[in-house]
Amino acid sequence: MAQTAFETNSMDAKKPPYVYPESNLGSASPAKISRIDRAAPETVVDLLAVEEPLEIQLTFGPSDARRTKSITVTMRTPGHDEELATGFLLTEGVLADSTQILHIDKAAGSSNSTSSALQHTIPGNIVRVEIEPGIEFRTATLERNFYTTSSCGICGKASLMALRSVCPPRRRNDLSLSAETLYALPGLLRNSQQVFAATGGLHGAALFTSEGKLILSREDVGRHNAVDKLLGNQFLADAIPLYDKVLMLSGRVSFELLQKSAMAGIPMVAAVGAPSSLAVKVAQEFDITLIGFLRDRRFNVYHGIDRIYPPT
Repeated sequence: MAQTAFETNSMDAKKPPYVYPESNLGSASPAKISRIDRAAPETVVDLLAVEEPLEIQLTFGPSDARRTKSITVTMRTPGHDEELATGFLLTEGVLADSTQILHIDKAAGSSNSTSSALQHTIPGNIVRVEIEPGIEFRTATLERNFYTTSSCGICGKASLMALRSVCPPRRRNDLSLSAETLYALPGLLRNSQQVFAATGGLHGAALFTSEGKLILSREDVGRHNAVDKLLGNQFLADAIPLYDKVLMLSGRVSFELLQKSAMAGIPMVAAVGAPSSLAVKVAQEFDITLIGFLRDRRFNVYHGIDRIYPPT
C-alpha cells in the first residue's frame, strides 16, 4: 500500500539532529532502536510519540450534593489535556458555553479513589472538570462508544438519529474557498506538527480561515483527541461556533470526526485521507462541505462542490 504524505515512518520524517521544543516536552520519549539501512544494524536513539491514559472526571450536581464521576478514559499524547477534556465535553453535548465551567484541575488520582477509573494512576493523568450547579445532562451522552465509533455495532441510521438529538440544527453554509487555497492546507498543517516531525507517529488537526491562514493546530496519537484539543481551545476562548473556519485533518475522516465538526459548527472539513460512508452521510445531513484525498494538488469533494472555486 502506498504511503500518503502523512503516513511516513519516523525515520523518513525526522531530520536529525532534532532539537525538541520545550513547550512539547513529555509528548515524545527517547528509545534505543536497531536501525538497518542496507548495512549491518546500528544502535541509535529514536524519538517515540508518548501514549498514556487520560481520565476525564466531571464534578456536577446541586450545591449541597456535588458528585465526581469518571466519564471516560482515552489514550492520548500528554499536552493540552485541559483542552482535550473540555473539547470532549463540548462535542459530547454536555457543555454549551465555557461559562458553565467553574474549575479545571489536574488531579494526581489514586487507585483507591472511587471516582477514578484508572487502577494505576500516573500523576497528572486525570483532568477534573467542575461545572456549575444546575446543569443537566444525559449520562448516555458521556459514553463515547454509544454511537460515535465505527466499531460500536450501531447501524448508520441509528447513529444519525442519535446525532440529531445532540447536535445543533442544520444551518445555512456560506463558507466557500478556492481550490488553490485547499492545495496549500496539507503542507501548512504538517509544518505546524512539531511532534510529528520528531516521531512520525501522530495525527494532526488544524483550523484555517477561508483565505488559508492557520489559526491553530493540535496533534495526538488519537485523531479524535487532536480534534478535541483543537475544539477545546476554541471553546475556552469563547470562539464556538466556528461558522467561518475550515478543519484540516492529517488522516482519514470517520463518523466521529464529522460529529465533532457538527457540534462545533464547522462548515468545511478537508482531509488527506478518505472519509467513511457514514461520515459522508453526516456531511449531507448537516450540510458540511467534505473533502478527501487532499494531496498533490488533487482532491475529491463528497459534498458541497458548489462552494469550491476552480483552480486558476
